[in-house]
Amino acid sequence: MGDMANNSVAYSGVKYTIKDSNHGDFGITLEELRDLMELRAADALHKIQDCYGDAHGICTRLKTSPNEGLSGNPADIERRAAVFGKNFIPPKKPKTFLQLVWEALQDVTLIILEIAAVVSLGLSFYQPPGGNEALCGTVAAGEDEDESETGWIEGAAILLSVVCVVLVTAFNDWSKEKQFRGLQSRIEQEQKFTVIRGGQVIQIPIADIVVGDIAQVKYGDLLPADGVLIQGNDLKIDESSLTGESDHVKKTSDRDPMLLSGTHVMEGSGRMVVTAVGVNSQTGIIFTLLGAGGDDEEEKKEKEKKDKKTKAQDGAAMEMQPLKSEDGGDGDDKKRNNMPKKEKSVLQGKLTKLAVQIGKAGLLMSAVTVIILVLYFVIDTFWVQKRPWLAECTPIYIQYFVKFFIIGVTVLVVAVPEGLPLAVTISLAYSVKKMMKDNNLVRHLDACETMGNATAICSDKTGTLTMNRMTVVQAYISEKHYKKIPEPQAIPEKTLSYLVTGISVNSAYTSKILPPEKEGGLPRHVGNKTECALLGLLLDLKRDYQDVRNEIPEEALYKVYTFNSVRKSMSTVLKNSDGSFRIFSKGASEIVLKKCFKILSANGESKVFRPRDRDDIVKTVIEPMASEGLRTICLAFRDFPAGEPEPEWDNENDIVTGLTCIAIVGIEDPVRHEVPDAIKKCQRAGITVRMVTGDNINTARAIALKCGILHPGEDFLCIEGKEFNRRIRNEKGEIEQERIDKIWPKLRVLARSSPTDKHTLVKGIIDSTVSEQRQVVAVTGDGTNDGPALKKADVGFAMGIAGTDVAKEASDIILTDDNFTSIVKAVMWGRNVYDSISKFLQFQLTVNVVAVIVAFTGACITQDSPLKAVQMLWVNLIMDTLASLALATEPPTEALLLRKPYGRNKPLISRTMMKNILGHACYQLVVVFTLLFAGEKIFDIDSGRNAPLHAPPSEHYTIVFNTFVMMQLFNEINARKIHGERNVFEGIFNNVIFCTIVLGTFIVQIVIVQFGGKPFSCSELTVEQWLWSIFLGMGTLLWGQLISTIPTSHLKFLKEAGHGTQKEEIPEEELAEDVEEIDHAERELRRGQILWFRGLNRIQTQIRVVNAFRSSLYEGLEKPETRSSIHNFMTHPEFSIEDSETHIPLIDDTDAEDDAPTKRNSTPLPPSPNKNNNAVDSGIHLTTDLNKSATSSSPGSPLHSLETSL
Repeated sequence: MGDMANNSVAYSGVKYTIKDSNHGDFGITLEELRDLMELRAADALHKIQDCYGDAHGICTRLKTSPNEGLSGNPADIERRAAVFGKNFIPPKKPKTFLQLVWEALQDVTLIILEIAAVVSLGLSFYQPPGGNEALCGTVAAGEDEDESETGWIEGAAILLSVVCVVLVTAFNDWSKEKQFRGLQSRIEQEQKFTVIRGGQVIQIPIADIVVGDIAQVKYGDLLPADGVLIQGNDLKIDESSLTGESDHVKKTSDRDPMLLSGTHVMEGSGRMVVTAVGVNSQTGIIFTLLGAGGDDEEEKKEKEKKDKKTKAQDGAAMEMQPLKSEDGGDGDDKKRNNMPKKEKSVLQGKLTKLAVQIGKAGLLMSAVTVIILVLYFVIDTFWVQKRPWLAECTPIYIQYFVKFFIIGVTVLVVAVPEGLPLAVTISLAYSVKKMMKDNNLVRHLDACETMGNATAICSDKTGTLTMNRMTVVQAYISEKHYKKIPEPQAIPEKTLSYLVTGISVNSAYTSKILPPEKEGGLPRHVGNKTECALLGLLLDLKRDYQDVRNEIPEEALYKVYTFNSVRKSMSTVLKNSDGSFRIFSKGASEIVLKKCFKILSANGESKVFRPRDRDDIVKTVIEPMASEGLRTICLAFRDFPAGEPEPEWDNENDIVTGLTCIAIVGIEDPVRHEVPDAIKKCQRAGITVRMVTGDNINTARAIALKCGILHPGEDFLCIEGKEFNRRIRNEKGEIEQERIDKIWPKLRVLARSSPTDKHTLVKGIIDSTVSEQRQVVAVTGDGTNDGPALKKADVGFAMGIAGTDVAKEASDIILTDDNFTSIVKAVMWGRNVYDSISKFLQFQLTVNVVAVIVAFTGACITQDSPLKAVQMLWVNLIMDTLASLALATEPPTEALLLRKPYGRNKPLISRTMMKNILGHACYQLVVVFTLLFAGEKIFDIDSGRNAPLHAPPSEHYTIVFNTFVMMQLFNEINARKIHGERNVFEGIFNNVIFCTIVLGTFIVQIVIVQFGGKPFSCSELTVEQWLWSIFLGMGTLLWGQLISTIPTSHLKFLKEAGHGTQKEEIPEEELAEDVEEIDHAERELRRGQILWFRGLNRIQTQIRVVNAFRSSLYEGLEKPETRSSIHNFMTHPEFSIEDSETHIPLIDDTDAEDDAPTKRNSTPLPPSPNKNNNAVDSGIHLTTDLNKSATSSSPGSPLHSLETSL
């Protein structure tokens, strides 16, 4: 401790050299440290040398001793935590159950239902005063006693269904969140780290580390904070989780002293001074970008509101800047995270629109009903019966009007599908549970169905497509090139013994292969990945390297020439018992082969190896291996006989020469077995798979070929990150959406890419308007560096085993087995959810259409609904809720992967479904009305129409009700198929829930009819009447066959419903999340949309006229090369405005804007004042030069491409 006292005295001088003391008297500020940690390698070293001298200088300023560490004085530790922050990244506050309930209540459908229910309830309790009936005219008073008493049931039941939906949704979200938090906190509490405090080496929880601590790092550690290396021994770090660079980075205090949090120590050991913790460390900064540390930015928001005006314009360009830029990425992303995230999932958007559409239709119907009833009453009373309006009759008239209003509300209630939200919730919850079995841990429910619409997957290579373990896959041993690892018997015993000893001894003894952590997992590779691959080769050859190492321990090695980047080889000398020496060497094949003068032949003897033979091997073995993306390594040895004097060991060049080649092996990170098949399925399902990797381009291309991402002979792009950046940026270095649009459709492999490139690519594809559908992008990632891209994507997949916490936090779905095939399963489940909901809608809407029309006509003709409120309720609630259960739990089939994704704008209700809905509704209406108006004659019973008040329930109306329910039951079977398939029973027994529900509903219906009595307005039916009801119900199955015979293509008049929300229709609040990306021009566009369309049509007409002229005038003047310029390709006569995207000439790599001036007849456009990179500059200059009458990137969607004011 005395020493520590001296330390503080020694540092006291520093205090006075610093003018500004608000950073807690330390000689360095938080900002300075943060800026320092953003630098890498040489830049960082220069900065340290210029500003602080060396790592010891930083220690001095941070008032810590490089050898003794901090004093451990609690006051000092607290002060440091206050100045530089705690080593803790605050998690998002979990939402309370009430918050989740409130969120669930925001659903539009539920709001419509709540209003209807409240109105219905309120009216049911309204009892107007009685009056003198005789004076006020007699209008058929259909309201009976029990009807007014049971009126409240309707409203109450709706409210009940709303409560059910809300609680189910909220509980689902809550339990999911809780599980996930439990998992996280358990992991966090177990972590400790070694630091030096007061000269003692102690272990403290990671959260207690502060800036200025001296931490000891050793092999296998995950660094908990950023720091600068003070002293290291052969320290190598795997920074792949932050930078994506797969090779280990060597850290030395004089070359690259920067150690970053979240990276793994792979070799060696050392001491570092901690310079940044928690939110200020590199991992923390990325976490903040993801919005985990959202609360800290509250204060910044005020300031930002003022800047927002200026920032909004180039916000989009900002977002694309690298994460490091202070002004751009950082602030903007934080700002975005403070916005409430309103981005709805595709399905929710469509459902909301559909619910609103249905609600409007219901309102219309109910309004018409009320108006008709009121008019009928008024005309009948005051016109036909010529009665005066008497003051004392007013309450009675009002009573009638209220009754009419109640009937109107009943129609509205029947129209709104209250089962819809429930069906969605059940379907998603069921899928999520089942997806757990398929190794998908879904964190956000809607990710599940968004995945069904995915059109593109950007996948990592290492760990996702490949196994992330170097493996020897080919070998050239004893003059034979093996494409697979040979059996041990195939290799001569002598050669094999050289191989085993050479590999076991001539590799770091820290490299080893350990048994798997989990049952059924793969063995763990520890240490150098390449050496582990060689050790793995020995295990494949049924030999054990550990035996050799036990025999020759590390101390017994005579001399070791360790591997370095200059030597590109490693050699180890063994001294034999007879005094002779043997040296084993391994290294990059082209280097080691040059030193080989002999080679082991097929029988295990060495033979001469001439330069000519060497060239042969390079051509026939090494080059083919390299072209397949393998890393080639040559293994060799040399004997020094006993009699000769001992060689000069320091003279390495004389030692490692004249070698005898044992073998050449090809090492790769092999593709997972199931990946090629999974990728084939994706491509068949219309999903483009792209590979984004930090690896070099040859390896990437080779692996892409093996996976099936690339096919030989196809015209696709494989480019490196540098080239990608060059192509997408303009002269000022800003990213342009137009440029990205030229690249991404053909891009399949992006190699040597940085995390920012990945984010840029994902954002570029999502924002693109080139294709008719907005792309839905899924991204897989495991490293911390993938965080931003995972967050930006529509669906982010994180790896459960290899993934870092950052990646998991940013993701929507966690793959618990790190396997690409699980993504295909997710696609299948997503599509299944979508189809289940469509099935439910098809069923539900048929019920609704029929019920509404029956209630409407019944009310207008007989002033009394044939289906009573309570019966309606049974039909509505039970059919809705149970049908949603039955149809939402259909298991997925492989057939789902045979169709293309639906995309964002595909309507929920297709033409085929509309045909089914209307077709079945016709059948049911005919049956119901026949029974209603002619039933008493057919069955020879008393008519139920115009029954006197308080009459007991009639058989007539019971038959109508019973037949109606039977038709729904059988139609539920029809609803199982939505693409017009013939066999509706296919796979029906795979779904137990469905069978149970249909049977259960049938039994309950029998109970209601036979024993329901007065409450259900039912009277008992005879067996014959039952059989007729069932027979008419089964008719729907036959009718369904008839409907599916009519080809949908002939029914052009059928409208689709439930389209996705197009970008132009989203209200501004919903786009709050993307506020920086909306140009003011676009806002204007929303207001003046109609004018805009008129204007657009006019321009199109003008262009057409002009084109017609040109086609006759300029026919001879057309030059073929003018086609490739973006300015003229719209003006070709054969290119009509409505053409689809297939006609768009793809622009070659040279950007049209650059090469325009070289074209004979086009001049470059003046720069557009619009800085919004989502929109294409639409310079429409109708000047004499008609070539540039319009520029648009996708004629199919003029609105997308000309998204700026003219």
